[in-house]
Amino acid sequence: MVNRNDLTKEQMKELAFTQAELEELAAARSMPITFDEDCPETTPERAIRFHRVNPPRGGSRYA
Repeated sequence: MVNRNDLTKEQMKELAFTQAELEELAAARSMPITFDEDCPETTPERAIRFHRVNPPRGGSRYA
C-alpha cells in the first residue's frame, strides 16, 4: 500500500483519471446490466446451491 503523502505531484497526476476515462465511466454507469446465455442472472434457488471452490480455512484473521 502506498501513502499518498509520499507521492510527488507528477505521480499523483499519473494516478488521476483522464477526462476520457471519466466520460467512459459515466457512460458505463448509465448502461443497464445485461446477462447473456453464457452468464445468466443468479436466482435465489441457484444461489442456495452455490458452493465455494476454495472454502475459507479456519483460524484466518480475515474470516
